[in-house]
Parts: sequence; structure tokens; C-alpha cells
Amino acid sequence: VENFADNPLLDELKPKHKDKVLEALATDLPLKITAPLVSDEGYWKRCCKARWAVCDTDQYGDSWKRMFFERNMEDLIENFVPESTDLDEIADTLELSNDFIKRLRIRQLLPQIKDISAGVSAEEEISDQGSDTGTDDSLDHFDFGLIINKLPNLVELSVTYGVRNCGMNFEWSLFEFTQKDCYLLAKAVKDCTHLQILRLQRCQIEDEKARLIISHLLDHPSLRVLDISHNRIGDKTGRAVGKLLSGNKVLEEVNLSDNHIRAEGASAIAFSLKKNITLRTLNLKLNRIGDEGGRNMCQALMKTSTLLHIDLSSNGLGEHMAASLAEVLSHNQSLQHIVISCNKLGVAGGRVLQEGLENNKVLQTFDLRLTDISQQSEHSIMNVIKSNKDRCSGVTV
Repeated sequence: VENFADNPLLDELKPKHKDKVLEALATDLPLKITAPLVSDEGYWKRCCKARWAVCDTDQYGDSWKRMFFERNMEDLIENFVPESTDLDEIADTLELSNDFIKRLRIRQLLPQIKDISAGVSAEEEISDQGSDTGTDDSLDHFDFGLIINKLPNLVELSVTYGVRNCGMNFEWSLFEFTQKDCYLLAKAVKDCTHLQILRLQRCQIEDEKARLIISHLLDHPSLRVLDISHNRIGDKTGRAVGKLLSGNKVLEEVNLSDNHIRAEGASAIAFSLKKNITLRTLNLKLNRIGDEGGRNMCQALMKTSTLLHIDLSSNGLGEHMAASLAEVLSHNQSLQHIVISCNKLGVAGGRVLQEGLENNKVLQTFDLRLTDISQQSEHSIMNVIKSNKDRCSGVTV
């Protein structure tokens, strides 16, 4: 055990000796020794617990080894500083880890350190402009193109461009998703044809950058989930998402919650739903689609038979929207979950929804919290929902 780093023998040992060695093996041995040699989950469990206070293998397919390599790579990326950190450590670790990494959840990305002690010269201003337009060789943040194609089993990438726990050192520039960042990320995702889930939350993404990313996803063969929630996208991105949905044959979930999408963007998405045959979940909560966008969405829901879950909560919807939604409830036989909370549907709107739901046999969740409908309407609606749930679960109603 003491000489394992110099003489790494494991498979040659008898089972009882091998178990004793694994129990006593140090958790800080170089990965180049342990990664290809040690498959024992007990050893990697000790490595994980020695390094992180909270460890839950449920999120890692019940594999301690996978947890270690994914979180280790995430730590390296989250602490990478462009033009300062040596890429060799990431490259060496990547070579040892690539077969075990299926998901990367990057919670922060550090920006390049800029020397402002001598002020900003004309040359530096030109250099900054070049970085924004993607015409120079410097990096604003970590370039995922350096690793993404070397991870053959990567199916999920979740990235937040920002700095955690910056405290009194807060500056808006620490949370900037630059044009060059956008181009490099879009190109990397397009090239990673086996990627299935892309999440870009809280990245301050605006329409121009979102449209660039989506344009690189139009022909993506594997992407099932697109999440660009909690950003600054508006109607232009709504039209881009509509174009994506119109021609896409694999996308199953789109999350655009907490953005600035209004009626125009929602209408473009609604139009695409009439053509799309794969989308199962659409989340538009905390936007500003209003009654006009809501009515257009309901017209689309009358014609789609694949969407199962839609969230339109907190969108400035009113009583006029309730009438359109009631018509959907009467005719649509695929929607199972509707969230429309925090909209002012009113007492009259609640009665209309109650009537529309009378003959619905499939809806199992109908979130009507804080919609100003009467308790009587809410009680009647919940009774129908309960009957539908019991029917679907095989319980005699």
C-alpha cells in the first residue's frame, strides 16, 4: 500500500489481498494511477467523501466513480481563468475521465483577468473590441470546444456564465456572456452531435446571442431538452424557437421561463406547435404574453396531439384567456398537465373553465393558484382532476 504509487499492482493480487489494499489505499493518489486501474466503488466512495461534504449518487447513476470524475472536471472548469490557468491539467484529466463523464453542470465561469493598473490604452480598447466580436485569440471564458468532442458519453451540459460568492467584489462584468463566448459555445454544441440536454440558465442572454445559439441547433440530431430560462430573451428569440420547433424531429422539452417574451414571440411558438410532433413540455412561465399571446397558444393547443405539459403561469392573462382555454379543455385529448397560476382569470373565468372541463378525461394537473377564481369553481375543477387521476391509475371512480 505504501509503495502503490511506485508499483501499482492490483489485479495480480489474490481477492482477499486486493480488498485489503483497496481499503487502505490513499484517496489522494494521482489519477493517472487510479483511474485506469481501480474500478472498486468503495474506493471511489472514499475519494468523493474525502473531497466533498455532500455526495448523492442518485444523480450519477448510483456510481461513485462517475460522480468523482464529473465533479472533478466541473471543479477544474469552474476555477479555470483564461490566459492564466494552464490547460495541460484539464487535458490530462480529460484523457483519464472521458469515458466516465455523462453530464457537466457548470455553476460558474471565471472571466479573464485584466490589468487595469495602468489604465486602458487604445491598443487595449481595440483588443477588447476584438474579443467581443470573436476576432482575436484571447478567451473571455472557458472554451467548451476544447473538451466537448473528447467526451463521447456526454449527454447533458448545463452552464451558467457568472461568478459565485463574489461578495464585495461584485461587478456586472463578472456576469457577462460575451459575443465570443456565445459563438464558441454555439459551435461546440453543434459539433457535439450526441448531446441531448442543453441548459443555459442565468447567463444574461439577450436576443442576438440566443438566436445565434438556436441557429446552430436547427439540424442537431440528438437534442431533446433546451433550457434558456432566467435570461433576457424576447420576441426575436420566440420567433427563432418557433423556427426550431417547426423543423425539429427530436426536441421534447423547451423551457423559456422568466424572460421577456410577449405576444409576438408566443404567437410564433404557437404557430410552430401546429407542425411539431415531438414536443412534450413547454414552459413559458414568468413572461409577458398577455391575452393575445394566450389566445394564439390556445388555438395551437386545439390542433396539437403530442404536447403533454404547458406552463403559462405569471403571464398577465385575464378572463378573455379563460374562454379560449376552456375550449381547449373541451377538445384537446392529450394535455395532462396545465399550470396557469398567478393570472387574473377572475370568478367568471373560473366558471367558464369549470364548464370546459366537464367532459375532459385526461387532464391530471391543473394549477389555478392565485387566479381569483371562486372556491366553488376550484372545488369542482379539482374533483374532475381527481377523477381523471383515479381513472388513469386504474382506481374505480
